[in-house]
This record gives sequence, C-alpha cells and structure tokens, in this order.
Amino acid sequence: MTILDKYILKRYLVTFAMMLLLFIPIGIMLNLAEQIGRMIDNEAPLGEIIMYYVNFTIYVGSLLFPIFLFLSIIFFTSKLASNTEIVAILSSGVSFGRFLRPYWIGATIIAVIMFFLAMFIVPRASVGFNEFKFKYLKKGTKDRVTTNLFNQLNDTDFIYVSNFNPSRQIGNNFTFEHFNEEDKLDYKISAANIRWMPKDSLYRLTSYIKRKIRGDTEIIETKRRLDTLFNFRIDDLTPVSYIAETKDLFQLNKFIEDQKRKGASNINTYVLVSYRRWALPIAAFILTIIGVSVSSVKRRGGMGVNLAFGIGVAFIYIFFDKVFGTLAEQSGFSPLLAVVLPNIFFGIFAIYLLQNAKR
Repeated sequence: MTILDKYILKRYLVTFAMMLLLFIPIGIMLNLAEQIGRMIDNEAPLGEIIMYYVNFTIYVGSLLFPIFLFLSIIFFTSKLASNTEIVAILSSGVSFGRFLRPYWIGATIIAVIMFFLAMFIVPRASVGFNEFKFKYLKKGTKDRVTTNLFNQLNDTDFIYVSNFNPSRQIGNNFTFEHFNEEDKLDYKISAANIRWMPKDSLYRLTSYIKRKIRGDTEIIETKRRLDTLFNFRIDDLTPVSYIAETKDLFQLNKFIEDQKRKGASNINTYVLVSYRRWALPIAAFILTIIGVSVSSVKRRGGMGVNLAFGIGVAFIYIFFDKVFGTLAEQSGFSPLLAVVLPNIFFGIFAIYLLQNAKR
C-alpha cells in the first residue's frame, strides 16, 4: 500500500473505532437510566447487571455496526473534502476508482469482523442479554408460545400439548402419535399431563392411555402414572422466541433443518435471522460506497449537510429492513427477498451516487 492508502485506511478504521467508543457508552447510560427502576424492583444482582451490559455492548453494538460505519465514513471523508485534500489527491492524477481502494480494504476488514461477530460471538452474548431481559426487565412477559403446541419430531412421530409451563416443565393434554411405514397410525399415547423429571432424566405421564392399532382391533393400555423416555427434549415443545439469535452458524443451520422437518409454523423467523447474518457484511460495502460518494464533494454547509443526509439514509435503511422483516415473520413473504430487496435498492442507489461522484 502507498502512503495515501495507509493514510485513508487509518482514518477509516480509527474514526470507526472512535464512533463505537463514543456512542456505545452513551447507549449503556441511556439504557441504564431507563431500566434501573425495574432492576431495583426485581432485585437484579450486581454481577448479573454487569454481565448484562457486557452482553448489551456486543449485542447492540453488532446491530449498529453498519450505521456506525456509515456515519464514520461520512464524518472523516467530509473532513478530507472540507480541507481540500480530496481535490489535491484527484488533481495529482489519481483516479476516483484508485482513490476508493483504501475504502474497499477498510470495508473488507470491517465486513470480516462483522461476519465473525454475527456468526459466532453475538449468539453467545444474545443468550445472556435476552435471559436477563425476560428475567428482570420484562418479568411476567412470555418469551415463547405456550398454547396449542404441535411438533413433528420425524417422519413417523408427532406430538401435541394444549399448554406448556416452561418454569415447571409440565405440559397438559399431551398426545404422542406414531405412524408405521405405510403412514397408518400404529399407536397413540395420551396423558393428562407430561412432566420432565431432571433428577431421573425421564418423563412422567399422568393418566396414561396407550392405544395400539392392529388391523381392526384396538388394544388399550392404561396406567395412573408412567415414567418413560421419548426422543425429544422438553424445550423442543416450545423454544424461546429468540432461540435463533443464540445459535452460531453451524447450530443455526442444523436448528433450521430440524424445524423444517418438524413443520414449525414460525420457520420464517429463524430463516430470516440466518439470511440477515449473511447480508450484514454486504451492507458494509454498500454503505461505504454511499458514504464516500456523498461526502467526497465539498458542499456549502460542510459536514453538517453530509451528516444530516447520512442519518436520513440510515433511518430509511432501518425502516426498509424492519418492514420487510415484519412481512417475512408475520406473513408468507420470502425471508430471502426480505433481506435481499433492501440491499438491492440501496445497492442501485449506491451505484447511482458513485457515478455522479466520479463526474
């Protein structure tokens, strides 16, 4: 790299780091001021509060990475433009495409960091962040669906529970159906409730009834109580709403395959999380192009105009992402399109701005 590349790349990375160091503590203080009352009321331990804000920094920081990146590019590039440094660089015979090279290098570095954070680090932080939130900040709020639960365990086994209590690990009106290779009902197990017994690592069924179908004959077996094993975990009945956020790249892929096989009704929510992680590094390049194109020209009003434009674009980007994400979660809209369409729109916008900046 030339001296010019090192100079711009250093400004790129240092400004981005300073943006994180500036705004994340502000975010922590604002959150603490808003939630301190709930923490005190619910008697949250100091150690858990500290860990919550460690996880908060990683979790929320990763969500705002693209926005911080965008604003930092506008900030330092506008400063270069206001100091007439960009005019001097281009006047010396450096093409605009060559001028962009350190920006591409910086965007690649940030994109790689964002990828590994999103795929492996953030899921771990999400566990502590969400558990603390539902335990102390949203106490009493349900973090999962607990009524009319249906699951397909595999090609032959199906389970149903009318309602489930996660804290007691007990489900009411339990039904287990097993089908044979000819897709005919082989046997059906019913119980007033099913309860996980962690001490013995087994399930306890109350008012147990088993019906075996043998041709035209039905064999009925009943017991007041039965301790037995099943090929599913009790948490499989109703995973928490944020379960996809807590799984790394490989765990999430396996989880989505399992949920598709089981016929989960909210599969789009899980798939959307996966696609968003893959799209995050792409956003780094799109926002870099937009940021440089907007702020590389010296304007009347200076940096303030560029930052105002940047904040406006950032809010529009978030708006599009939220709207399409909600459509994917609440309707049959494709999760892939929900992630791709905002990036396509802003990608086209970035190319348009880049062509104007070159001229």
